[in-house]
Amino acid sequence: MNLAAVEIKAFVPALDFEASKAFYRTLGFEIPWSDEELAYVRHGGTSFLLQAFDHPTFARSFQMHLLVENVDDWHRHVVASEVAERYGVKVGEPGDQPWGMRDFTLFDPSGVLWRVAQNIPPRPR
Repeated sequence: MNLAAVEIKAFVPALDFEASKAFYRTLGFEIPWSDEELAYVRHGGTSFLLQAFDHPTFARSFQMHLLVENVDDWHRHVVASEVAERYGVKVGEPGDQPWGMRDFTLFDPSGVLWRVAQNIPPRPR
């Protein structure tokens, strides 16, 4: 019996499907496949499924976590892409967290909260 898991993907809600696809493309994600309801979105070895899902309360409660090698480079990239201005979203500043991560927040056009982070040594207690 082989019970090895290969991958797990979240279904990320999109209130405005086309605007959300454009937002992720602006950030450098690829969308190798899409139809009217679902899009396969990837960046390097990471991926998720973007779903046309018009439930604002659910979208604003949804969170994703993207672990990267260098969070400060990612933050500079996000700011340079001008997604905040182009899509009316919020981008937080990077900060060190007591749980051993440096991260920043980013909201997508539907209100999905992304935490983009890298591992750092935890703070001593």
